[in-house]
Amino acid sequence: MRSIHVQQNRAPEAGGAPARDIDRTCIDTIRTLSMDAVQKANSGHPGTAMALAPVAYTLWQNALSYDPADPLWPARDRFVLSVGHASMLLYSLIHLSGIRDVVDGKVVGAPSLTIDDLKQFRQIGSKTPGHPEYHHTAGVETTTGPLGQGCANSVGMAIAQKWLAARFDKPGFPLFDYHVYTLCGDGDMMEGVASEAASTAGHLKLGNLTWIYDSNRISIEGSTDIAFTEDVAKRFDAYGWQVLVLKDANDTAGFLKLLEQTKAETTRPTFILVHSVIAWGAPKKAGTAAAHGEPLGADEIKATKAFYGASEQDFFVPEGVEKHFQDGLGARGAAASKKWKELFSEYKKAYPDEAAEIELILARKLPEGWDSDIPTYKTDAKGVASRQSSGEVLNAVAAKLPWLIGGAADLAPSTKTLIKDGGAFQPAEWNGSYAGRNLHFGVREHAMGAIVNGIALSGVRPYGAGFLIFSDYMKPPIRLASLMGLPSIFVFTHDSIGVGEDGPTHQPIEQLVQLRATPGVIVLRPGDANEVAEAWRTLIPLTNRPAVLALSRQNLPTLDREKYAPASGVQKGAYVLADSGKTPAVILIATGSELQLAVEAYEKLIADGVAARVVSMPSWELFEEQPQSYRDEVLPPAVKGRVAIEAASPIGWHRYVGDAGTFIGMNGFGASAPLPELLKKFGFTVDAVIAAARKQAGL
Repeated sequence: MRSIHVQQNRAPEAGGAPARDIDRTCIDTIRTLSMDAVQKANSGHPGTAMALAPVAYTLWQNALSYDPADPLWPARDRFVLSVGHASMLLYSLIHLSGIRDVVDGKVVGAPSLTIDDLKQFRQIGSKTPGHPEYHHTAGVETTTGPLGQGCANSVGMAIAQKWLAARFDKPGFPLFDYHVYTLCGDGDMMEGVASEAASTAGHLKLGNLTWIYDSNRISIEGSTDIAFTEDVAKRFDAYGWQVLVLKDANDTAGFLKLLEQTKAETTRPTFILVHSVIAWGAPKKAGTAAAHGEPLGADEIKATKAFYGASEQDFFVPEGVEKHFQDGLGARGAAASKKWKELFSEYKKAYPDEAAEIELILARKLPEGWDSDIPTYKTDAKGVASRQSSGEVLNAVAAKLPWLIGGAADLAPSTKTLIKDGGAFQPAEWNGSYAGRNLHFGVREHAMGAIVNGIALSGVRPYGAGFLIFSDYMKPPIRLASLMGLPSIFVFTHDSIGVGEDGPTHQPIEQLVQLRATPGVIVLRPGDANEVAEAWRTLIPLTNRPAVLALSRQNLPTLDREKYAPASGVQKGAYVLADSGKTPAVILIATGSELQLAVEAYEKLIADGVAARVVSMPSWELFEEQPQSYRDEVLPPAVKGRVAIEAASPIGWHRYVGDAGTFIGMNGFGASAPLPELLKKFGFTVDAVIAAARKQAGL
């Protein structure tokens, strides 16, 4: 039986170095700034920042290739703080290293964070929120907070580096050779998304990736022994990582040697297990859960500063600390970025086409004619599944947009998301190359979403695909994609009870509501092949928000666009597809596979002399962004007779049908049966739509 681990709960008798030198002063300054900010805010997590200060400082000052004067330098090493609750560790580093601010995508002369910014930690409108936020604070590479997400983001960043290098590096021009470092903790190791991501990275042999694991064995509830007793090092060894161990987080010389081993290993990612004491140096709270998620208290801070030999003054930065950062990280980064910019200047002369692509990627712009081969579909009563037409459009776009890459969670044949002749992103041992455009995520939906976000953070345009029901596993990364303003693309097929025999476990009901409820996400559920084409034409130009496609498994008739309105109306979210030419007595509103029901019912209503209108509404979000005048034109407020049809939850539809309108949808889960039987059972028939429409029209 495994013995219970007793955490070291007292600080060692000596400081972080045998003598008071500038390195130790820098380390202790990171600690004191972190303590002071949390104490002033009366909220936060000081202990991890204190414990990891020697590790983070050593990495930044001695190994990280990063230019504080240009935090947007494309070839910079990436530093991810997956333990986002320890945000003051990163904020202290950003301030002390002098990282410049970024405004509207351009580096400016002002510092990213001042002492005053640190003093506003966790306050409204501050640049130092409780967890690091991308685009909010220069020097923050990704939004972290939900544990495990940063780990998985870093795998996406490493994939992007490998892909960029494979596509653009030439002999004598190593443009993309950066490394990705991630600080993670016990909570990350417990979250499943990190395990999925670690397994993926090991399989892909990402030798450009290093995770530094802070094993302080403390969580909010106390010692991790109450829930987490596995041998994490053995787990990562089994994943195929190089595993290294640092016995004491204060051993900066030992850590430097491990970083050298990390860079020397190019065929495996590296996992450095660091043993630390949370809140190291605090006489009463070191090694305890009390140091994890609350301020230390004024008396404990005073005693801790005395132990460090630091000034009692709040937010004090000793003379020489900032200069030391400038002489180390700053000078090394400036030289490296200068050399890279000179190299890229020569590269542009030697390889102008490739250089032009790189500049478009970095600017998030599209090549001319990217949409020129998007197909137009002829009228076809039998039609085609929207997943199939989406696959065709995807390939038409991919042929003109070379940095569009992606894959599925073991479902590419079903989601139709394979880029033809794109090759597999795999190490040579698995019969692929890092220039491949098809990613094979395996059955790892959660990690797929977070990895896609990591790729997007690097400028490459990624997509991830699966069944709509499994978007449940991807809620966190989709939400974070929106929070970060990333143009990640999520392709979901099998979007309704049209899944048929697979039954209610695979038939999405509430997933569209969940996605539509997420601020900033564009959800598109096209109703035929031409709407699919327009959906892709709409989502590809997005630069600062994610898009979700909801696509059918079953065939959808391709509508006659000479008879009905052009599908270009998709770009406005909703449009009048068919109209009697009279003030409508009833408006039929539909999305996706149910659009055909609305059209068939409309034709019969018109034949019976009922003034009807069909509104196709593939995207609520795009429609809501249109001027009120346009929305009133499509859905005249005076017309109260309305029927909405969607094989999903009714939640939210009242805004379009009103309290007196009718919604034909799902009020419970589905069932396992052939599709025709399901449609009849749940009321998705033309007769049901006509009956509801006539009632709404007062007939």
